[in-house]
Amino acid sequence: MPLCCRSARDGRRRVVTAGHVVRTAQTRPSSSMASLWSKISAALPRDEEQLPLRFSDKVEASVVEMLRRSRRLLYNDDDDDAAAGRMLSAQIVLDVSWERLNAGTWRHVDKEWRRVYSYGCLFKAAALCRHGPSADQVLQAVRTCDMGLLMGAAIMDDILQVVVGILQGEVRRSTELEKEGGGAEVKRKKMECPRVPVIREEAAVPRVKCPSLESFSANYLLPLKPVVLEGTIEHWPALNRRPWSLEYLRDVAGCRTVPVEVGSRYTDEEWSQTLLTLNDFIDRHVVKEEGAEGPGYLAQHQLFDQIPELKEDIRLPDYCCLGEGDEDDITVNAWFGPGGTVSPLHQDPQQNFLAQVVGSKYIRLYSPEDTDKLYPHPSPLLHNTSQVEVENPDAGRFPEFAGAPYAECVLRPGDVLFIPVRHWHYVRSLELSFSVSFWWS
Repeated sequence: MPLCCRSARDGRRRVVTAGHVVRTAQTRPSSSMASLWSKISAALPRDEEQLPLRFSDKVEASVVEMLRRSRRLLYNDDDDDAAAGRMLSAQIVLDVSWERLNAGTWRHVDKEWRRVYSYGCLFKAAALCRHGPSADQVLQAVRTCDMGLLMGAAIMDDILQVVVGILQGEVRRSTELEKEGGGAEVKRKKMECPRVPVIREEAAVPRVKCPSLESFSANYLLPLKPVVLEGTIEHWPALNRRPWSLEYLRDVAGCRTVPVEVGSRYTDEEWSQTLLTLNDFIDRHVVKEEGAEGPGYLAQHQLFDQIPELKEDIRLPDYCCLGEGDEDDITVNAWFGPGGTVSPLHQDPQQNFLAQVVGSKYIRLYSPEDTDKLYPHPSPLLHNTSQVEVENPDAGRFPEFAGAPYAECVLRPGDVLFIPVRHWHYVRSLELSFSVSFWWS
């Protein structure tokens, strides 16, 4: 069933396909897996009365009653009827709330139904892990928690984040044991030297090394002038102590489910979005063999809220303090994919710091003063996106585009590009790339 994902690119509805009933081959549980439930139960409220289930009248009484049944079964003694009932009642909650999440565009989904969905994910993950789960069941529980984190709303002090952290610890231990036994094959990406575009001197975005806050504000922020900041993120663990290799990303987050764009550009008709584990995304779209699947991009996703371990590897740029909002108002997104991924020429409603961690990107910028020469889409859904293919423009359809002045740069690891609010920008990965963007006002 198609689903509108909340991490959609501005102006374009994202479509995700995901199901909840997953049947996998069952493998024998290890002794570590057998003790998993004790760790999860220790993170849950002590008894039924301490697990809150309060909803507005927007949620039907029958749904609330099913949630209460799920809660009751969660704290019941273990018997065959209770075990079957736990999974069934959780699945009913998920199916009903899933329909509500798909009833219209994401912005119109009521938060109460997102909370219902999160509770359904919690009850299902608990049901999967109750009786010495197999490795496949644990992975299914991880996926269930991720679906709640992606599509639901926070409940019980973000209990899904706590539970998935426990589950992920078990998965890592199992993976390490498998590696020690020689059972895991690591696929490696053959690194090729990218063809770097020649940057015209007169069009090059200026580069400045570690400007003071006052200098950055006076020379770039206030006049809204793009600039590449050098030497400002060298202290990030992602660039030194814990470098973001494919192997590191697999170890930290390989079993986690993330939204992936499939297609060359989000403006293409065949573009879509799917849900994959990070391991599957790397295998299918990054370390891909002859005849593998087409372009894939983990784009504009709040990965660091979903996986706090990766958030520990980055830092907010100091220059964000010059904004009017506080730290909670800053949106941090991940952009991870192979060479050739493209973000079409578009503009954003906030200031943007684009930090390059892995690989390199070619970026071209246009002033909002030249918007008329950039031919924005007439559709309200894509009004912030140009119709022009920047590096292969159709001069017949878009004759004024060639006359629009632009600045350009190649962003390399350690560089941070300041993209002023409303400035149009086009981005193409020259090789395997991981970038982090910070939107702020």
